[in-house]
Amino acid sequence: MRTCLCDLIRPVTPRTEVLILQHPEEVNQAKGSATLLALSLARCTVRVGERFDPLTLDADLHADGRCPVLLYPASPHEPAPPAPPDLPPDRLRLVVLDATWRKSRKLLHCNPGLQALPRLALTSVPPSRYAALRKAQVPAIQRSTLEATCGALVQLEPGLVASCGCLLAAFDVFVQRGQAHNATPTITEET
Repeated sequence: MRTCLCDLIRPVTPRTEVLILQHPEEVNQAKGSATLLALSLARCTVRVGERFDPLTLDADLHADGRCPVLLYPASPHEPAPPAPPDLPPDRLRLVVLDATWRKSRKLLHCNPGLQALPRLALTSVPPSRYAALRKAQVPAIQRSTLEATCGALVQLEPGLVASCGCLLAAFDVFVQRGQAHNATPTITEET
């Protein structure tokens, strides 16, 4: 079955820019949420890869003089990165890793430029809307790329609660469609 996302796109215009670094195995995942997220966010760039050229990655991270902040929980197994800067959202670039939990750790490990970034961890983590489509290894903290990014944007810009809420409601429909098609719809972009 083919599923068009056009009716689910909900325009969200954050002041924070979003850079999604997508693992190649996520590109054609029918249950992946990054496509819907990227189509809905006004300031969003997607780069696909596992090992990014350090100079290109640095340019993407710091384009337009923005300060990159990695959306990723702190880990007891590695040194704590610097705290996120206290900057207005229009100076920030939220860096999001779109991958499975295991592959996100590999993205982090393969790209030293990401390891040095200040990290933003979600402070309020509601139950995942995505659970019906995938089995998370750590369901208490793992969220879809869309859920995590919406949570982070609301943390950075509380004024986005309503627009991110509309996008999350559209994501609920996306999940329902995935369940109806046994989580195997093919995503097409017809914008």
